[in-house]
Amino acid sequence: MGKTALVVDDSRTMRQMVSFTLTNAGFTVIEAEDGKDAVKKVAGGPKMDIVVTDLNMPEMDGITLIKELRKMSAFQFTPILMLTTESAMDKKQEGKAAGATGWIVKPFNPDVLLKTIAKVMPA
Repeated sequence: MGKTALVVDDSRTMRQMVSFTLTNAGFTVIEAEDGKDAVKKVAGGPKMDIVVTDLNMPEMDGITLIKELRKMSAFQFTPILMLTTESAMDKKQEGKAAGATGWIVKPFNPDVLLKTIAKVMPA
């Protein structure tokens, strides 16, 4: 059985690039355009094996999304990667405090994304 990934980004182009990379690696991908959309799509939906989210989005940003997901029992141990243009240490610490598993700075390299996922996701 394949793995399912949730990709959250307000940029359709970025969602498509991440989805393409993950689909080629054997994932089923669910896309959401912001944190609010993501919460709606995962409520009672399929179990996610990993979440890749942007930080700066309208409606609900990535940090708030992580906090909301971590409140759900299905997401307590799910790896959540932040994929963002933000590289400031205070933002990274805020993400870690919210429950982010890892942080990748855009523009992203597909190989780095997949290697990072392999490190944080249980086999």
